[in-house]
Amino acid sequence: MLDDLDDTATLTALLAWYRDMGADEAVGETAMDWMAHGGIAPGAELRERLAEAQPVAPPPVSNVATPQARPTAPPRAAPQARAPSAPPAPREVRNFPVTPPDVSQNAARSAAASVASLSALEAALKSFDGCGLKATAKNLCLYRGAERARVMLIGEAPGRDEDLAGKPFVGPAGQLLDRMLASIGLSEETVHIANIVYWRPPGNRTPTPQEATVCRPFLDRQIALVEPDFIVPLGGAAAKHMLNVAEGIMRLRGRWQDVQVAGRQVRMLPTLHPAYLLRTPAAKRMAWRDLLMLKAAL
Repeated sequence: MLDDLDDTATLTALLAWYRDMGADEAVGETAMDWMAHGGIAPGAELRERLAEAQPVAPPPVSNVATPQARPTAPPRAAPQARAPSAPPAPREVRNFPVTPPDVSQNAARSAAASVASLSALEAALKSFDGCGLKATAKNLCLYRGAERARVMLIGEAPGRDEDLAGKPFVGPAGQLLDRMLASIGLSEETVHIANIVYWRPPGNRTPTPQEATVCRPFLDRQIALVEPDFIVPLGGAAAKHMLNVAEGIMRLRGRWQDVQVAGRQVRMLPTLHPAYLLRTPAAKRMAWRDLLMLKAAL
């Protein structure tokens, strides 16, 4: 067929069409003996003819669909200024209203002020909804031990075992605490054990300063009812909160401090938390020195 095409322009246009259709090689009915052509390279003749031809546009192909232009989206309108929205209503979590911290703290002061006994304090805490920890905890953990005692131990927060039992320090850390107290002649019947917050934080995390502050009026009232002479904060969170300082427990432990709490002058001796001692047995020697200081004071 190519021998009948003498028109160079037509031949060029046909080859361009083959190229556009994806044809990248030509195969004849009989093999070409290129060795018989001597030093002429394959395709040299055709390249010379194509070089002499003027470039022309390929003819339109009717059976090839031309791509249609995509429809453009209409231009977006300029964003209008939003009208100021009303403040969101308090969320409900398990029928538990969320209130601002200052409102919760004022409500805690009012509720704690009229309490005259530990049983009344427990009732006031059960009806108090100002601490968010109550929404995720199973039980209130008020205290364990004697209603009145010379020694009051205050920990960080209830854990899983305490949340299930409704009493502070009943898990492995509490069992170690009981053995520590027994080593200096004290027991559950002669001490009062509590925490700076009354409900278990999710995941046993450290209670936030806000959570501890909301519970503080109840804790102050509890201290006033127990009337201790000595308070032993257990761990860094309890020591920082009770002494209102930012120092770590390693700097605070083993040092007596006179503090005014709930209208009473008490002596505080921070020491290491039993849970920390379970993780770091080598630190028990420091806690033992603190216990001997407490025993001497008693």
